[in-house]
Amino acid sequence: MNARLVFDPLLPWPVLWVLAGVVLFMLALALWRGLPGWLLRGLGLAALLAALAGPGLQNEDRNNLSDIVIVLVDDSASQGLGARRDQTARALARIEAQVAAMENTELRVRHVADGADNTGTLAMTAMAEALAEEPRARVAGVIMISDGRVHDLEMRPDLPAPFHLLLTGAEADWDRRLVVKNAPAFAIIGEEFKLTLMIEDQGRMPADAPDYIDLTIAVDADPPQTYSVPVGEELELPVTLSHGGLNVLQFQIAASDGELTDRNNAAVVQINGVRDRLRVLLVSGEPHAGERVWRNLLKSDASVDLVHFTILRPPEKHDGVPVEELSLIAFPTRELFIDKVDEFDLIIFDRYRMRGIMPMSYIENIVRYVREGGTVLVASGPEFGAVDSLYRSPLAEVLPVAPTSLVNEGGFRPKITELGQRHPVTEGLERFAPPGENGEPGWGRWFRIMDVEKISGQTVMEGPNSAPLLVLDRVGEGRIAVLTSDHAWLWGRGYEGGGPQLELLKRLAHWMLKEPDLEEEALTATAKGNQLTLTRRTISEDPPEPLVVTTPAGEQILLDMARISAGKYQVVWEAPAAGLYRLQQGDLTRMIGVGPASPKEFEETIASGADLLAPKGAAAGAYGSLTRLESGLPDLRQVAEGRPVTGRGWIGLTPREAWVTTEVRQAALLPGWAWLILAAGLTIAAWLIEGRRGAKR
Repeated sequence: MNARLVFDPLLPWPVLWVLAGVVLFMLALALWRGLPGWLLRGLGLAALLAALAGPGLQNEDRNNLSDIVIVLVDDSASQGLGARRDQTARALARIEAQVAAMENTELRVRHVADGADNTGTLAMTAMAEALAEEPRARVAGVIMISDGRVHDLEMRPDLPAPFHLLLTGAEADWDRRLVVKNAPAFAIIGEEFKLTLMIEDQGRMPADAPDYIDLTIAVDADPPQTYSVPVGEELELPVTLSHGGLNVLQFQIAASDGELTDRNNAAVVQINGVRDRLRVLLVSGEPHAGERVWRNLLKSDASVDLVHFTILRPPEKHDGVPVEELSLIAFPTRELFIDKVDEFDLIIFDRYRMRGIMPMSYIENIVRYVREGGTVLVASGPEFGAVDSLYRSPLAEVLPVAPTSLVNEGGFRPKITELGQRHPVTEGLERFAPPGENGEPGWGRWFRIMDVEKISGQTVMEGPNSAPLLVLDRVGEGRIAVLTSDHAWLWGRGYEGGGPQLELLKRLAHWMLKEPDLEEEALTATAKGNQLTLTRRTISEDPPEPLVVTTPAGEQILLDMARISAGKYQVVWEAPAAGLYRLQQGDLTRMIGVGPASPKEFEETIASGADLLAPKGAAAGAYGSLTRLESGLPDLRQVAEGRPVTGRGWIGLTPREAWVTTEVRQAALLPGWAWLILAAGLTIAAWLIEGRRGAKR
């Protein structure tokens, strides 16, 4: 029960205050003039003003509410180190027992696990959510049982009650971790860049801890190499990527006796290798309609440096002018074909004839260039079967076809072979054109094809009577391709609807440049969370053998892959844990990292509450108190607000004495007629007093 005086005025308060001012003025005037009865008149007017103010008596029935104690229990991965789980369980049991023994006090327990996507321990977010679910006026205290490694301090809420951190772990804990800095997401193939590594010690290091430790480095599936490196110093590691696509670098340091965990002793860096600028040499034997096709294709790509060499004098013109005098400046043929040929990523011979401009030694150097990893594309025309054909040069050693000197002229539609349906250069090209007759692509016709005999390689496109149209081959470390028609430009002009000229030539050029996405035999993997999508591309007609997956723990798992299209097989698999996985299928090997090798929970593992108890710009301990569970479990006490909330062996809770109103009753202090009688009586009494004094006079 609670009673208090309330007012329900009949007139607005400003009017009542004005009337009160007038009454005071009149009383002051009567007092100054010495008029008798001024006091009674003033009391009468005050009674009238009180009646207008509407005083009443309000009674409330209240029920007291219990206090609430919020306990946040850190169940993140770092709490699994050492004896922290046992410390947490004992502390929680002690708190539950003590709160249960307190009168009018309830306990709310909230467990905090690892955040999604390696975001660490989001304890401050959990604390804010717990406070939002409870009336702040009832919260008597917040207790957190944790190692103090919280990763969302910016979400720290304002607290209405004391905050206490019960810190797990031991003061003698120490740990050693591997840190990789400034690792890029992309790097240029063949260009050196530097990674910064550091082996860092944390905690109370033992006196016999070694100053040098073994560091193992593995790149993709290559054999690992081990080096002895100093501890506590930044190391610059020069790295050069050898291939495009995903490159996986793994770093591992040996575990030391007594360290808290070895989960942060490894690091995996995944870097995509990209080409800087592609250098292409285009050698055109004579001007023709298709010459601009290659030039436009290569010039449209800003990442391509093109050197175009064209012979302008037709072979039938014999004017006796020496070749070296046909240009304004001497063309650097020796520099291009001898000194700098290895700097080109691709050489294209477009309807080129042997006219004595390039000596045979230059062609022999190009053959060497191919065998050692270079790429050559021959786009042939009628000259390919002539006496001055490239086939009559040393280049014939690496060409996959031999011309028969016949030229077939007549309309035909290029067709993708059965092998071409599986080859990445031509796979799926049909979708770039509407269906034509007999279910074949509705592409425009070409009108010329060179008759050749296939010697080696893979025929991915063919012309009439299954004549080879596009043949691809590997020679040594390099690649070579022959296009036996010079009418690809008709597709670019849209003749009879055109065709996928740009897509075909772009894929062909990228296959020649050894882009990983266009390898005939390839094993690729992508990770989204713990889900791996594993894809195998093959040109074989037979399905691939089961995929062998080696987990970070060394366990081998066999996965069967399902066919999703011609030459493509795939399986989606849920990885059991984060770490580095090795994929092997036949001769193909691939590494893929799932999640971080060293999760955020294990970046810093030494228990510390400094950040939790000292908000930015505040003194240490400004946010609450800290008790190490290693020193013993504290008692809970109830202390008045404003008093110290921690002491030796105890932590305090502040009783809030919150209540809720269940019923409200209100009655007038006096009825209206009583106020009227009171005011009238006082006024009459004043008149009588004034009358008596007047009679005496």
